[in-house]
Amino acid sequence: MKNMRLSNNLHFPKKLLGVEFAPVILPLERRLQTLSVVVWFLLTVYLSVLHYPFVIYALCLSNYKTAAAVVILPYLTWIWIIDKDTCHRGARTSICVRKWRLWKYFCDYFPITLVKTAELDPSKNYLFCSHPHGLLCTGAFGCFGTEGREVGKIFPGFEFNILTFNVSFIFPILRELILLLGICSASRHSMNYVLGKPGGGKVGILIPGGAPEALDFNPDTYILQLKRRKGFIKVALQNGSPLVPVFSFGETEVYSQVSNPRGSLLRTIQDKIQQALDIPPAIFYGRGVFQYSFGFVPKRRPIYVVVGAPLPVKKIPEPKQAEIDELHQNYIDALSEIFYAHREKYAVDPNQVLTIV
Repeated sequence: MKNMRLSNNLHFPKKLLGVEFAPVILPLERRLQTLSVVVWFLLTVYLSVLHYPFVIYALCLSNYKTAAAVVILPYLTWIWIIDKDTCHRGARTSICVRKWRLWKYFCDYFPITLVKTAELDPSKNYLFCSHPHGLLCTGAFGCFGTEGREVGKIFPGFEFNILTFNVSFIFPILRELILLLGICSASRHSMNYVLGKPGGGKVGILIPGGAPEALDFNPDTYILQLKRRKGFIKVALQNGSPLVPVFSFGETEVYSQVSNPRGSLLRTIQDKIQQALDIPPAIFYGRGVFQYSFGFVPKRRPIYVVVGAPLPVKKIPEPKQAEIDELHQNYIDALSEIFYAHREKYAVDPNQVLTIV
């Protein structure tokens, strides 16, 4: 009886001083899932921040300055000069990297579910517009930046390119990985390159809210910065690319953010930093590796990425403002329809509302 009680204690979470610790005994599958999101977080956040301090230390302060220069300076030349335009030319997608087992564990961790609601024509190029941004676009990355949910089988005949801010491509190592995953710049040139491919079969995935929207995320809320964002509408019209609304239910649940209401001192400082660096300085928290109460690992919360029906777009090389405004409103209506049609099934609170600012 005593051994049975001890075994049960090892299998269930335990609280100590208000901290909820993970069970000692967990299936290997769950351990690998946690490891996958830790690797992802280290790559996308910590390593991107630490790369250049390490470069400066290696070149200026270490005992191996000459050896470091021989390795680092040619690589920085490659990044800044020789290969700097690759992120604007469709990346260098590797299906092998997209199929790494790591990404399946990543998607299973939350878990992430890809929900298809309509068929797409492989002879066309599409612009997927994914909402909300959340902190790290977890649902969009898992579904479209990898084959963790086998998007290539769900939407056969397409190559997927997530479009992200340019600053992502200045970080050593990280840029090589995301280029192999097919992730491109969200610049106008890059979008035209993806959407203008002859013969179709391309899908660009844009998060229209961008970095500013990352400062609005919080559990139980869906705030989208969309009213004044019309650049993607103009690009879609110029290329005649159908717009596809995509909504990730649960995206804002995997992390929490320190309260930063608009107009507060913290939010004002964050907005200034974001405008200067194009990086959202969100003060966020999730859970830890071995405990569930605090830390920087995302929480295990289900994310449902619902892909709506395409909104037909007529090709207009030089669209007028009235045409842009009309399509923009039609897109907001289609997105709202997707949200309210699926919130009861996929939202944490079936009464959640969509706020568009």
